[in-house]
Amino acid sequence: MSPFWTYTLSRLGLLAATYAVLAGVGFGFGLLEFSELTNLIVLFAAMVISSAIGFVLLSQQREALALQVQERAEKISARIEESRSAEDVD
Repeated sequence: MSPFWTYTLSRLGLLAATYAVLAGVGFGFGLLEFSELTNLIVLFAAMVISSAIGFVLLSQQREALALQVQERAEKISARIEESRSAEDVD
């Protein structure tokens, strides 16, 4: 699987797991009353917490994605430079 999909699915999975834990604790134990607003707050909290956790846990996947993007950018730059030098020859 490409590093893009690995990283993206890992981030989404981490968000879903964090939301499930927060909602399970909050709504399951009766600490929160279910409404659209509290659900939105729990989702926002899950986004913040999962991004902090993902910063630490997903560093290898992020590095692999960055390497893939860098390699693609270098290939495109090489092609552009090749085309530019071919135009200069004419």
